[in-house]
Amino acid sequence: MKFINKQDIIKIYNREQKYLYEAVKNGSDPYHFFSLSTINQNNADSRIVVLRNVSLSPFKIFFNCDIRSPKAKQIKNQKYCKALFYNQKRRIQIRLDCIIHLYFQDTISQKVWESTPLQSRKCYMGDFEPSSKLKKWNPNVPIQYIDKDPEQIDSNRGYNNFMHIGLEVIKSDILELHYDGHIRFSVNNSNTYTILAP
Repeated sequence: MKFINKQDIIKIYNREQKYLYEAVKNGSDPYHFFSLSTINQNNADSRIVVLRNVSLSPFKIFFNCDIRSPKAKQIKNQKYCKALFYNQKRRIQIRLDCIIHLYFQDTISQKVWESTPLQSRKCYMGDFEPSSKLKKWNPNVPIQYIDKDPEQIDSNRGYNNFMHIGLEVIKSDILELHYDGHIRFSVNNSNTYTILAP
C-alpha cells in the first residue's frame, strides 16, 4: 500500500506547473489547449482555448481572443472563471479557479500582438463577429489571405479586435488517476496544500 505525504504533493504540483509552462510552445501537448468556463446569463458556457503563456510566480495563465466574441463579452462582465486541463496519457486533471485580467489596446496587448505570427493575426481580421449567424459558409478571414499569411501592414487591422487575457490562479485542484489509489489535492495562492478525497 502506498502512502502520500506533503512532499509528494509538492513534487506533483511543481511538476505539473512545469508541464504547463512547457506546453505553451508545444502544440502537440495536451496542456496546450484547455477548457475555459464562464457564465452566460444563468447558464454555464465552456470552450477550448489555446494556452499562450504561463507565469509561475505569481501563477498565471494567458490566452488570446477576439473582443467581438461571446466569451469576450462574458469575461468582460465577470471577475472569476474556471480553467480545465487534462492529459489523457498521464491521466492527470488540473482545475483552476481564476481571477480575470483583461488587456485590450494597452502596452501589454500591443507587446503580445507584436509577437503574434502573421498566420494567427488573420484570425482577428474577419468581417463577422465570432458566433454570429451567417446566411452561407464563410471562413471569416480575408479571402485574399485564405491560403497565405497577410501582409504585415494589413495584418495590423486585426489588432482592433485582439484581446489578451490573463488568468490569475487562486486555487489549483489536481487529480492524478492510479489503479491503486487516486491522488487529489488543492493548492491556493498562499501555497496552502490540502489533500482531498478523490
